[in-house]
Amino acid sequence: MAKKMNMVIAQSGGPSMVINESLVGAVLEARKSAKIGKILGAKHGILGILGNDYIDLKKVSPKKLMAIAETPSSALGSCRKKPNADDCKAIFEEFKKLDVGYFFYIGGNDSADAARIVAEEAEKANYPLVVYHIPKTIDNDLRSCDHTPGFGSAARFVASAIKGDDLDNRALGGVKIDIIMGRDAGFLTAASCLARNAEDDGPHLIYLPEVPFTLEKFEKDVEWAMKKYGRCVCAISEGIRDEKGESIGAKFAGGEKDSHGNVQMSGTGALGDYLAKHLKSTGKVTRVRADTFGYLQRSFPGVASKVDQAEAFAAGQAAVVAALKGELTKGTIAIVREEAKKYKVAFAPVPIQNAAKFTRSVPKEYIAKNGRDVTPKFVEYVKPLVGELPKCEIF
Repeated sequence: MAKKMNMVIAQSGGPSMVINESLVGAVLEARKSAKIGKILGAKHGILGILGNDYIDLKKVSPKKLMAIAETPSSALGSCRKKPNADDCKAIFEEFKKLDVGYFFYIGGNDSADAARIVAEEAEKANYPLVVYHIPKTIDNDLRSCDHTPGFGSAARFVASAIKGDDLDNRALGGVKIDIIMGRDAGFLTAASCLARNAEDDGPHLIYLPEVPFTLEKFEKDVEWAMKKYGRCVCAISEGIRDEKGESIGAKFAGGEKDSHGNVQMSGTGALGDYLAKHLKSTGKVTRVRADTFGYLQRSFPGVASKVDQAEAFAAGQAAVVAALKGELTKGTIAIVREEAKKYKVAFAPVPIQNAAKFTRSVPKEYIAKNGRDVTPKFVEYVKPLVGELPKCEIF
């Protein structure tokens, strides 16, 4: 790509506390290049491109951009649109008018898949377009990354919330059920383990989608915790599955799906209510309460992990650097944890297919054999991503 070309960048999927770090990292890096002309931010992802709705990001001051970088949620707006062939044709017509040669899409696996579709359709149409996906998802389930921007901050929120909930439960007793995001992977729920300092700290039970969940075992586990601790705090993934592999929470979700076919589960507290009602019906526990953390996990101000912020910014920078090199024209940025005594990561461009569509699960070595907890190996994995939590003291 010899002549100067314009760039479009957009955000997709669920917001996070650090997705704007990636946006600003990419924009500031692009501003350094003589190969890039205009830097256009498409509002609400693919929908903004189809609707010709842009913000000229070259006109925004560096001071304003840095303030946006530290602000949670998607500053450009987001969407869950899966582009089809007709959409791509309209996108390329729009890009031709705007002289766009670079397209960056920030998001999770479905967003990576959307970017892949655009890249492959561009190749079929002989439209010269460099497409890069910039990783983001609080679910931490991209196959291309050791961990994803957004996860560390959401994990910090979860661990902090569980720590506070455990203090509340200490005061009043009984059983507390907290439902945490994670449709297919339990990384975020697993991170609740960081709330523990003392041996009797909650969460006392942790349930992930990777382990079959039954009400019978749940009852016995709660009975065990009540006997041992005199109370019980449960961290449960919204994506828990029964022995047939079917989502339990999806039964209460009303069947609503996005364009990628994902069942929407976080907008309801039905799973927590169902589990609480069941425990009460046994007559063994008198006080049972349930909360669904829901969308609060994604865009909560003042909670972001510093490591997560820095890595999200660097991922945006890395995508622009890789795109300008041109060695890989359809790529994503992999975050690779290096083997060293001190925590350290590297950012590497890899084929976009590595991140698209399919997800990964919590590895078996991170899940306790009893199926209701995580292992020390997971604690070692997640701790540097979250950082130090507030210290709390009890009698």
